[in-house]
Amino acid sequence: MPGTLHIVDVFAEQRYAGNPLAVVTRADSLSSEQMQAIAAEINYSETTFVGSTVNADGSHPVRMFTPAREIAFAGHPILGTAWVIRHENPTPPASVVLDLQVGPVPVVFEADTQGREVCWFTAPPITLGPTCASEPIAAALGLSPGDIDPAGPVQQCGAGTAAMVVPLRSLAALRRCALDLGVYQALAAQGFPPLVYAFCRETRDPRNQLSARFFFEAHGVREDPATGNGAAFLGAYLLRHGLLGASDLSLRIEQGHEVRRPSLVQLRARLADDGPLIEVGGGVVPTVRGELV
Repeated sequence: MPGTLHIVDVFAEQRYAGNPLAVVTRADSLSSEQMQAIAAEINYSETTFVGSTVNADGSHPVRMFTPAREIAFAGHPILGTAWVIRHENPTPPASVVLDLQVGPVPVVFEADTQGREVCWFTAPPITLGPTCASEPIAAALGLSPGDIDPAGPVQQCGAGTAAMVVPLRSLAALRRCALDLGVYQALAAQGFPPLVYAFCRETRDPRNQLSARFFFEAHGVREDPATGNGAAFLGAYLLRHGLLGASDLSLRIEQGHEVRRPSLVQLRARLADDGPLIEVGGGVVPTVRGELV
């Protein structure tokens, strides 16, 4: 079976932090069924598969799978996959465009103030959907309605994949929450997706502005150490509702501490002439390289 397997930690500042991602390059000969089986075997939140033939427009065909299904859009797979493509090139390009189900997604590479490489993707258009009351989402998270921050609504946001964005009052509430799929069934019956991005404006590290956790359904409930698409949804949400009182945001979001994978997600969001411009960035650290057999 052809294919090179790369494992990288995304939104990480060191090895074995951030969100691990498996990237399979030279994946042209793999069927959808084989890709799904490999993703289930690796059992990360996502595994991506990159074709070896570049499209006429220079974009790279990429498919994304969770252990349970193929998905259209997710943040840390975008950055990790683009990093692998860039560093597999003898002359690393300044940018990489991924051809995803949601369309082309560009990724650029910048140096931070300490000279470390940061990958940034521009999010596709994000739709802010229906809202729900505080009581049912609080119950599904094991919280009281008073733990929900009334400054913003509980709202479905999406771009290919959709999630519920839930503002919380405190870091203590964020630490206590956990998604109960059984209790969530009442919301699922109304069409709300079983993916929850909870955030608060209290942080462990004073250099950061927000803390977040992300729960999703994949053969049961799983928690993401770092969530790029959730951060993109949050950028659109913050601009729409003005929770931070600005139309040009540059934020550091801490995540992953509860699952012992400390992560740093960077978010830039501003209102442009043609709508919100959302960029999500983070570091990528390689850990494993091998061959599929």
